[in-house]
Formats: sequence, C-alpha cells, structure tokens
Amino acid sequence: MSLKTERNKKKLANKIRKGFRGYPAATVAYYGPTDKKATKVAVGIVAKKNASPEPMKSWLSTEDIRNDPLVLEEVLDFISAYNVKSIAMLDAIIGCPHQEGIDYPDGEKCPTCTFWKNRDRWSGESIH
Repeated sequence: MSLKTERNKKKLANKIRKGFRGYPAATVAYYGPTDKKATKVAVGIVAKKNASPEPMKSWLSTEDIRNDPLVLEEVLDFISAYNVKSIAMLDAIIGCPHQEGIDYPDGEKCPTCTFWKNRDRWSGESIH
C-alpha cells in the first residue's frame, strides 16, 4: 500500500474517530462482490437531522477501492466541499455494489454477486 493511501486512510479514520460533532454529516459505505473486496464506495451528505443524504456520490473500481489513493483523496475532497462536521462509516462491506431496479430488476437478487444472494448484508451470515 502506498504512503498516500495510508495517509488518506488515516485522515478519514481520524475524522470518524471524533464521533458525532454536528451537521452536516457524511455517511461512507463500502460495497463489493464479497465481504472481502470493496469495489464501490458511496458517500452521502446529511445536511440536518432527519434529512435524506443529498448529495450522494459513488466511486467504482475493479480492484479493492479501499486501497486506491486517488479515490480516497476524492472522497475526502467531496466531504470537505460540504464542510462536514461528522462522518459515520462501518468498518465492513455492507452488500453488493449493484443497485436493485437499476442494475437488475426490483425484487430480484443480483445475478452477478452470488455471494450476497442468501446473506444478511450487515452480519454477512447466511440466511435461508
């Protein structure tokens, strides 16, 4: 991992570690074909309490996006552009990077990411 990647990861982690410090707040979520490789990161800006995240932006990669120094820098720049005071992020991949209703039909399972077909996106455990 490059020095730039480490530095950007540390910057993001430091902002997250501070906890909730008010609004605007950012949510950062990683998605991937499995629970081991993130190929998408999505960031939403929540302007005030009970507001929907808007704007939102996502980045895609064929490699593990968590190790891409340019994407991490763009994520930090996006967050800074909205004067974010708080950042919330799970330290896990929380599901398939494809979007229901966009990448595959509503009500169906993603045909590409078979890992997630019968798994809980939060725990990663098998469900039947």
